[in-house]
Amino acid sequence: MSKEITARSQDYSQWYNDLVIKGGLADYSAVRGCMVIKPYGYALWERMQSVLDGKFKETGHQNAYFPLFIPKSFLSKEAAHVEGFAKECAVVTHYRLKNDPNGGGVIVDPEAKLEEELIVRPTSETIIWNTYKTWIQSYRDLPLLINQWANVVRWEMRTRLFLRTAEFLWQEGHTAHATEQEAVAEARLMLDVYADFVENYMALPVVKGTKSPSERFAGAVDTYCIEGLMQDGKALQAGTSHFLGQNFAKAFEVQFLSKENKLDYVWATSWGVSTRMIGALVMAHSDDDGLVMPPRIAPLQVVVVPIYKGDDQKKALDESILPLVKALKDAGISVKYDDSDNARPGWKFAEYELKGVPVRIALGARDLENGVAEVARRDTKVKVSLPLEGLPARIASLLEEIQQNLYNRALTFREEHITRVDDFDTFQKVLDEKGGFVSAHWDGTAETEEKIKELTKATIRCIPLDNPQEEGRCILTGKPSHERVLFARAY
Repeated sequence: MSKEITARSQDYSQWYNDLVIKGGLADYSAVRGCMVIKPYGYALWERMQSVLDGKFKETGHQNAYFPLFIPKSFLSKEAAHVEGFAKECAVVTHYRLKNDPNGGGVIVDPEAKLEEELIVRPTSETIIWNTYKTWIQSYRDLPLLINQWANVVRWEMRTRLFLRTAEFLWQEGHTAHATEQEAVAEARLMLDVYADFVENYMALPVVKGTKSPSERFAGAVDTYCIEGLMQDGKALQAGTSHFLGQNFAKAFEVQFLSKENKLDYVWATSWGVSTRMIGALVMAHSDDDGLVMPPRIAPLQVVVVPIYKGDDQKKALDESILPLVKALKDAGISVKYDDSDNARPGWKFAEYELKGVPVRIALGARDLENGVAEVARRDTKVKVSLPLEGLPARIASLLEEIQQNLYNRALTFREEHITRVDDFDTFQKVLDEKGGFVSAHWDGTAETEEKIKELTKATIRCIPLDNPQEEGRCILTGKPSHERVLFARAY
């Protein structure tokens, strides 16, 4: 295994950490619970940003930026919201330091206490809706479709790189509408945008659904979500979109004059995805030799490694490789010609395998004589010799093959790990021995949901959209149920 990566079968959690660290995605920081995103990891985030930002703008959204700090009084205006985030809030109380006159180093200046304490944003609904109050007066100002790319802070006690950190990067959309129907349609639209991105770029199949009332976003009327399944059988929430009703509009007095000349509160949504998606990508596709990157989202799609002895062979290889690299770039493929002389080809092969580069091309003097190149694909590790003539087109096709193969592989795994059960003993056995999504009846009460979580550590991941109605009995209480929901243990 590359660089002593722990096997998935031995310790899945350590395997994940090994890949994130040794694959060059992130590192631990001096601040407990926070991470440093390294250039390769940030390049992956930039790819995600670029695609999603384009999709947001195609659907009429604009980017803006709102303050990092939120007056504490804003949070208390929406009771469910503050209750949902209170335990995770970082609070700024002072604005100045000074030297300790007793020689104890730097201390907080007690005279520099803020009149009102500030919250480092855990999410931006409150500061944004306070701003919208001045932006929205009439139906002509609606819909207001705003997104921001930002960082947020949620003071997590148990952290894991990308999956759960005290500070993380994300985007958050916040929209205002004249009618309930428009706002619900917006929330559903953005859920579809997320699902399209995760499935078609990240090659990860998802289940679209709604959260149970207990699992909803704090302050939402409805929370829509996409749920993916990781290779260890645990679920991961990859994105959420919330219908907020008029809750925040009423809390911050955001009203508009309708076409009928009546004053009404606007209807709201919010929606977001974060750097947690990088964690999902790692866990969904990677193997014991390193990362596996879907080509459409990979920071680097192709690497070309020359194999040569002496300057003459290198010069001859350059004459064939440089036009190949240009042709690949002209075809919109990201490619690197690694002709550095500070590492042997074998080391480079292992390094790019570890980083999950989808396609590796190796070309030596003998290959050049035969007019071929060795092409290795990361997903199957199959190596073939292909003619140099027409190679760019073949590589473009191969990248699409790899993309589809990764999706199909993840889809097959998910389908094999959705299990219908009708009694609690089987429910618990499936969770312990197989994992995955468990489709089961639930009586619809928060008490039963909490009891199942307490007994099994499984939560209701979602109630699938367009869920078939089916009479049955709750697996725990035996009470009547009209549909199945998806349970799983989750990140």
